[in-house]
Amino acid sequence: MLRLMTAPLLTCTLANALSGCAVVSVVDAAATVASTAISVTSTVVETTVDVTAAGVKAVAGSDDPDKP
Repeated sequence: MLRLMTAPLLTCTLANALSGCAVVSVVDAAATVASTAISVTSTVVETTVDVTAAGVKAVAGSDDPDKP
C-alpha cells in the first residue's frame, strides 16, 4: 500500500519542482529583457541629450575660447 502511494507522491513532487524551475526561468528571462530595454533606453536618451547639446552650442555659440 505504501509503495502505491509513493510513486504518485514522488511524481507530484517532481512535477512541482520542475514547474517551479520553469517559473523562475521565465521570470529571469523577463527581468533580463526589461533590464536590456532600460539600458537601451538610457543610452538613446543620453545620445539625444548629447546631440541636442551639440546643436545648441552650434547655434548659440560657445563662450569658451577654442582650445588648440
